[in-house]
Amino acid sequence: MKTTLLSIACLFIFLSGAYAQNDSIQDPYKKDNEIKLNAVFLLIGALEPSYERNLSESSSVGISALIPLDIENLDTDLNYYVSPYYRVFFGKKYAAGFFIEGFGMVSSYDERNSFFTGNEFDPTLVTEENTFTNVAVGFGLGGKWVTKSGFVFELNAGFGRNIINNSNTSNNDNNDFDFVGKFGFNLGYRF
Repeated sequence: MKTTLLSIACLFIFLSGAYAQNDSIQDPYKKDNEIKLNAVFLLIGALEPSYERNLSESSSVGISALIPLDIENLDTDLNYYVSPYYRVFFGKKYAAGFFIEGFGMVSSYDERNSFFTGNEFDPTLVTEENTFTNVAVGFGLGGKWVTKSGFVFELNAGFGRNIINNSNTSNNDNNDFDFVGKFGFNLGYRF
């Protein structure tokens, strides 16, 4: 009788340990954090890292920031932008597949105005530089693919409109940016 009870107890302990191991083995896609880098912007001389937190199997929040590194070759007046976003996924895997996103964007631009002063015999070129900030909201579409090892590949594009234009100059007609765009070919890791 003691041997039977001991055998049943050992079997119960073995099976409960096996079930505990099965509970601890998670879906390889079900990880909550992602870090990514936009490969297209990196090739043209800008850095756009992003962090994303998966809230559930169908939604996530994140933030990305763009910083131009090679301003001369980019030919842009952009100083930076910071863009928080919220995504809803329609794929079968955890926080992956086709998605729609709503985003906000705070961006800073430089405005340069050049003009001549003096007389026709002694002209002097004067350049004024002012910085202004825009705030935009928009939406986007994209797709995300995730491997079991955690590698993330993502394509996305978005379009938004500035709702606040904080221009520091009075003659800002040439650089009054009404619309903003986002696009990405992001590579990263889910952990």
